[in-house]
Amino acid sequence: MVRFPKVRIVRTKKREGLIRTRMLGATVAIGEVITFLDSHCEANVNWLPPLLDRIAQNRKTIVCPMIDVIDHDHFGYETQAGDAMRGAFDWEMFYKRIPIPSELQNSDPSEPFESPVMAGGLFAVEKRWFWELGGYDPGLEIWGGEQYEISFKVWMCGGRMEDAPCSRVGHIYRKYVPYKVPAGVSLARNLKRVAEVWMDEYAEFIYQRRPDYRHLSPGDVGTQKELRSKLNCQNFKWFMTNVAWDLPKFYPPVEPPAAAWGEIRNKKTGLCVDSKHAVIRLETCTKGRNVDAWSSNQVFTFGWREDIRPGDPQHTKKLCFDAVSHTSPVTLYDCHGMKGNQLWRYRKDKTIFHPTSNSCMDCNESERRIFMNICNPSSPTQQWTFENINSTVLDIFNRT
Repeated sequence: MVRFPKVRIVRTKKREGLIRTRMLGATVAIGEVITFLDSHCEANVNWLPPLLDRIAQNRKTIVCPMIDVIDHDHFGYETQAGDAMRGAFDWEMFYKRIPIPSELQNSDPSEPFESPVMAGGLFAVEKRWFWELGGYDPGLEIWGGEQYEISFKVWMCGGRMEDAPCSRVGHIYRKYVPYKVPAGVSLARNLKRVAEVWMDEYAEFIYQRRPDYRHLSPGDVGTQKELRSKLNCQNFKWFMTNVAWDLPKFYPPVEPPAAAWGEIRNKKTGLCVDSKHAVIRLETCTKGRNVDAWSSNQVFTFGWREDIRPGDPQHTKKLCFDAVSHTSPVTLYDCHGMKGNQLWRYRKDKTIFHPTSNSCMDCNESERRIFMNICNPSSPTQQWTFENINSTVLDIFNRT
């Protein structure tokens, strides 16, 4: 590194993890602005000025670059799907991206925009403001949850956060974690710690979905709560009302009632839809066969997003029924929440209709296949019975 006189390598005596190591780097940094990047990043042309410009206009602004995708296998470079979107989260604390609402869209798409939550480790902040906020919570172990902590903190304690479309940084999204996490360290503990310090009564929505978090110890959070009080920060309801006001449209704290749930049984064959494989199939129904009902591969929810997911209404997976044409198989694909190939209707004639392909879910008993076909409501292979239905919600879905 002697060829780069401005670069200093600071080494720790033991493994500290990403969060405390970033704190160490911030401690020895001498510039007015600190910029955090992951090691597996490539900064694009002229990436830094758009970040510094926003901080120069408002020192209490944290600014994030747009994160582009560097392919793990061949290092190809491309934008993320949807490109400019707001950072958000669901109530299991998984990071999400949601569209920029019309109220916040600029006539010039190159202008920075507000974002409730950062994606993770790529941002610039005035050093003095970073330390006024207390930096990262040193009680967070290794990695995970720190992006929520710093995001909630800056918004609730008098600052703001933006994404800058003109700043582009590529990031390698690894297919696996190339290191071991020490025994006793868990992401769940970090998330519980953030929830207990910053999320007030909204933490209950997380515990309802992740009951294992409820009795998990977050460690001593007294110092962090004192910091929040000292900074005279807003409560989390203020954050949800004024900053993340569009989040509940996509990820409501209280799930609206489902239209149908339980097993899906075919009238002709008497067999049930099974999600054991990526391509869903017909299998012998397991209900009443000493199989735990709600952990079965044969439990599905037709929920408020008008998609069909494996799992019961309180514990659905992030996979959805997906079909690409009027002859394609029905597969399980990552849920995107944008309807399209994942939009379904359960009609009174018991057909499961796919508006995008104008076709209905059909099956072949001998091959156990489930596929799309031209709708024929009189065909018993196209008639399906959900174990439970909510007629009121179904009627609303079928009117739209």
